[in-house]
Amino acid sequence: MAIPTIDFSKLDGEDRSKTMALLHNACEKWGFFQIENHGVDKELMDKVKKLVNKHYEDNMKPRFYNSDIVKTVDGKNKISNTDWESTFFIWHRPENKINQCTDLSEELRKAVDEYIDQLVKVAEKLSELMCENLGLDKEHIKEAFSGSKGPAVGTKVAKYPKCPHPELVRGLREHTDAGGIILLLQDDQVPGLEFFKDGEWVNIPPSKNNTIFVNTGDQVEVLSNGLYKSTLHRVMTDKDGSRLSIATFYNPAGDAVISPAQKLSYPSRYTFQDYLKLYSSTKFEDKEPRFESMKKMVNGH
Repeated sequence: MAIPTIDFSKLDGEDRSKTMALLHNACEKWGFFQIENHGVDKELMDKVKKLVNKHYEDNMKPRFYNSDIVKTVDGKNKISNTDWESTFFIWHRPENKINQCTDLSEELRKAVDEYIDQLVKVAEKLSELMCENLGLDKEHIKEAFSGSKGPAVGTKVAKYPKCPHPELVRGLREHTDAGGIILLLQDDQVPGLEFFKDGEWVNIPPSKNNTIFVNTGDQVEVLSNGLYKSTLHRVMTDKDGSRLSIATFYNPAGDAVISPAQKLSYPSRYTFQDYLKLYSSTKFEDKEPRFESMKKMVNGH
């Protein structure tokens, strides 16, 4: 199953409408896709991955293999309430807290800061493109996510270490993401990520040539009135390799109030007879104003 790939370089040329249609289809039918030619510096992306892998080897790996989960996965019993992962989380927006991660090297913190500055621009661009496809003002998602201080941006850095019994434990159990737009910088060698589509699990291959993998979270589903759905996904463990995942979440602020975009909310709780009364006088007009009139009528306006 070929995963949709959105080429950002085609958004400014004659292929724009085709590319926008591909993005809309990816958001509506898949809930996940890849983007290329996104503008994030590829050398910087490689540097971030290299430094994170070094940090894992030097600091996280020894702690992980001395942890309780390793002792629990003994080759006998399936583990259903724990994830085989080694992680840390960094907040970037609205307040940058990376310097509170004192065990990270200065070089890694600086590289991550530079990467996030570029990645947030990609997230904002994606949110604008989604709004355009949905027929909303281009700032709608950003403004809906803003709350009092602007959207929240954070990164979960994870390694899924080699597992001696991959049949017994998930790297990360099945879930949808709670937030908005998720941008994943992932391993270029080790697989493991899977998304659920059309009744089957789809293997997401490692990211070659520094493509960024994107999926939409629960809040985009709500804002789009269910048009763009969040998708169930999981991470499988691997006996031979340790998978890298650097997932950045472009999310609503904690105090952001989320609701379906009013432009997209269909009228509800009306009788067909009432609809036919309106329809009889507007049959040969666009349906959207008719839906809007029905919404106002059922809301008492």
